[in-house]
This record gives sequence, structure tokens and C-alpha cells, in this order.
Amino acid sequence: MRSTNYLFCFLEIFSSEGGIQSYVRDILKAYVSLTAAANSPPQAQVLLLRDSPDCKNPYQSKNIKFYYLKTDRPWLGRLKFATILLNCLVQKRPQRVFCGHINLAPLIQTLCRSLGIPYTILTYGKEVWEPLAPKYQTAMRQADSIWTISRYTRDRTCQINNLNPEKFPIVPCTVDGNIFTIGPKSQHLLKQYNLINAKILITVARLRSHDSYKGIDVTIQALPEIAKSFPNVKYLVIGRGDDRPRLAKIAQDLGVAEKVIFAGFVPTADLAAHYQLADAYVMPSQEGFGIAYLEALACGVPVLAGDADGSADPLQDGKLGWRVPHRDSAAVAVACVEILRGQDQRCDRAWLREQTLVRFSFQSLCQSLQGIFQPSDSD
Repeated sequence: MRSTNYLFCFLEIFSSEGGIQSYVRDILKAYVSLTAAANSPPQAQVLLLRDSPDCKNPYQSKNIKFYYLKTDRPWLGRLKFATILLNCLVQKRPQRVFCGHINLAPLIQTLCRSLGIPYTILTYGKEVWEPLAPKYQTAMRQADSIWTISRYTRDRTCQINNLNPEKFPIVPCTVDGNIFTIGPKSQHLLKQYNLINAKILITVARLRSHDSYKGIDVTIQALPEIAKSFPNVKYLVIGRGDDRPRLAKIAQDLGVAEKVIFAGFVPTADLAAHYQLADAYVMPSQEGFGIAYLEALACGVPVLAGDADGSADPLQDGKLGWRVPHRDSAAVAVACVEILRGQDQRCDRAWLREQTLVRFSFQSLCQSLQGIFQPSDSD
């Protein structure tokens, strides 16, 4: 029986939305794309701790075996995960294990090291930005490599946890340029949200209380100043979560409640049409990378981000957008007024899209991973 070439271990990739899930889906999609045309494609096992078999899986293939390990009792799922992981390692002897989250790393390190199997850890952002417990630091030090999405996450993780930056290749997020495109503002959506003849700011983010770093409150606080230059400004907030009442109260207290529209959850299939409404995408945040910035830029929308996080990569160090202190509403206001005036090259929609897709298309990701995933003739 042909030995397994790769083993992927993820917390979840199908049952919930988020930056980490989107990132690891891109990695898995690149693997499928790069191995599909091989005469003798490698086999792979994918362990999913929190996904169930009823999840929609577009990557199902005869060359990939998925293990869905979600259980009603989390401890049982973890036990099943550990058991199947050990069996795969012993019986299949994969060429490499890809650990999709730092929480899985200590177990993978223990088993892989004892069997002499190399492993790679995928990192994203906040989960590795703070000092890690010794078992996680050990797992990272003993990893063959640690992929990360931005220079900021690499540098911060290495500095805080005393790790070697040479182990950290940058494997960035991507954007689908076929979905996120430049297009006219939807008249239907303009009417739906009462945005006709408005200058429109947009943020797409979770509205969870522990995600307040996204900066939606800061943008609301900037609206009174922005309105001095653009009285018709409105702010469309896309996302859901328990922080919405607090944000609505801030808008009410500042007298800009009529300028802030909470759209709630918008399905991925409808996001591009919402980005296309925007005159500016505004998220003065602290991101590991910020996939939403790529989506906005691919739609040709000027972007405002924080100045001390992973957004430096999608904004190409400010070449493609405005970077301001993430809790500074006055700086947000100044930048928004500049964007809405539209006199800067960073407001050139076609140019923003072109520059973004050159570096962050799915094709560019596949090119960077070709030497890792694509089997050679001798395999």
C-alpha cells in the first residue's frame, strides 16, 4: 500500500467562519490543486477535531481521507483525535505533518519526535502573540518549520517566545479575484440600507465583545469629525455579535445613530456586492493579517488599517492604503476625509486591485507551495 505523504491536523475548517479557518482552507485548497494533476498523486489524511461529517466539504477526493471527530463530549473528541493521529503516524508514516493550530502542537510534537517524523506548525496571529506555556514553546522550537501569515506575527511571536525567525517562512493569506471584483454599487443594496447619495464607509468584522480591537467603536467616534467635511457620510457595519448594543449606544451618545447602519451577518456569497458599495473600507485594528483588507482591495476599495500589526503586509507598508494608530479616532477621521476626497493614488481602484492580486492571489500561493506539495517525478 502506498504510504501517506502528508497528514493535516486542524481544529476546524468547515463548521465556523474566521480568519484562521479561511487561511487553513487556502492551504488545503492549494494542496488539492497542486497534486490533482500528478500521475500518481500523494495520499493525505486530514484530522478535524471540531468538524462533523455533515459539514459541506468541497475538497473531498479519493486521494484525501477526512476524519470528522466532533463529539458531544469534547474530551472524547480529543481522545479520538489522539488515537487516530497515533495510528496514522505509525501505520502510514507521513512525510510531514501539518499542525493547523498551536493548541494541537504539543501532542503532535510528542508523537512526531518519538517517530522521527517532521512537522510544520501553522500560525496566524493572536494565538501566538503572547508568551506561550513551556510545552508550546518546546513544540515550536522542535518543529521543522513554522508557517505564518505576516512579518508582524513572525517578529512578535519570535521576540516574545525567544524563537528563531529563520524557521518562519511567510505563507500569506489569499483573495479570490474571481469573487471579489470591481463593480458598480448595487442600487438594491443602496435602497435597502438607505445609502443613496451617501459617502459610504464599511467594516466587515465580528461584533464580539472580546474582538473590540477591530476598531468599530473608534470609527464611530470619528464620524462627527468626518461629517464636518462630508455631511452625507454613513457607516455600514457588517457582522454580528454581542458587542452590537455597546456600539449602537456609542453612536446614539455621539448623535450619529442615523449614520451607522448595522447590517448584521452577510453570507460570503454576498460580501463582494457589499464591498462594492464602499467609498472606503475602514478597520483601524490589530490584525495578524486581515483578510478583509485583501477582499476590499480586490474590489478596488481604498483601505484604512492600523499601523502596528499584520495589516502592513496586505497594505504593502502603506503603498496601498492608510495606516493610523488603531485607537486614535482623530487620526481615523483625518484619513477618512483624505480617502473620501479621492485625490490620492491609493484611491485608484484598478491599480489597487492589480497590485493586490499580483501578490495575494491563490495562484501566487500555489507557486510558493509548489516545491512542498507537488510531487516530483521520482516520488
